Amino acid sequence: MESRNPVLRRATAHEPQPGGAGFAYDEGRTAYAAAAGLETASAPSADELRTIYDTPGAGTGRLGLDDVIVKTALCFVVLLPGALIGWNTATTIPWLFWVASLVGLGLGLANVFKKSVSPALVLAYAFVQGIFLGGISYLFNQIAEANGYSGIVQQAVLGTLVAFAVMLTLYRTRIIKVNGTFMKIMMVSMVSYLVIGLASLVGALFGVGGGWGFYGVGTWGLLLCAAGVLLASFSLALDFESINQAIRYGLPERESWRLAFGLLVTLIWLYLEILRLLAILSGRD
Repeated sequence: MESRNPVLRRATAHEPQPGGAGFAYDEGRTAYAAAAGLETASAPSADELRTIYDTPGAGTGRLGLDDVIVKTALCFVVLLPGALIGWNTATTIPWLFWVASLVGLGLGLANVFKKSVSPALVLAYAFVQGIFLGGISYLFNQIAEANGYSGIVQQAVLGTLVAFAVMLTLYRTRIIKVNGTFMKIMMVSMVSYLVIGLASLVGALFGVGGGWGFYGVGTWGLLLCAAGVLLASFSLALDFESINQAIRYGLPERESWRLAFGLLVTLIWLYLEILRLLAILSGRD
């Protein structure tokens, strides 16, 4: 089942057809030839391919789970200094994190549509998004503290980690099954949420919800915020499934950068949804 995350969809775009050799087989032939140092080579047997794919990343040039974990960790290592810069310059250079958000959008689109994954672009995206996250976190934190509520950034980080752990557990135990029905529900929900979010942004420009748009309109606004958190959380299950498929299909190790980028995008979205919810709640009596 492919993810709605366009980055992870690109990484797992070629699924094997039932009863056929499929993408993994074709990629296996290429990898086999390259490993042998030949321009052409006869296809390895099914048993040989099975041995290769049963040990992904173990010196075969194939994608392994450890590859995705390491690349994701590297992205966060690069993101954190950016976040510190954004936090510390939010008052002295208030336009910096807004510019970073636009640059991050451009880098994000470049990573999505670039045919060949670029580790430098992925890390650049992480750093620039860090600046944006640091600045917007400072802004939301100031709003919360003005309402006599502190610590929302730490709570948002903790909430993101908890949501990640819970969704991973639900996925691994198959309590959540990423099947066709789940995919259709998520697709409709995400499109609907995008439309509502854009309408809310326009409303916010005209002062709707005290500047929060639809998210600041009474109980319905809080429910909309909660829906955003849940939707971002359930998107993680789609990402986990795509990563699992990428490993099963024997994608090249370099695709771990693309998968790490896709996972980073979802985690940033989840963090922002939680942060906004906490900031709005801080102003409620």
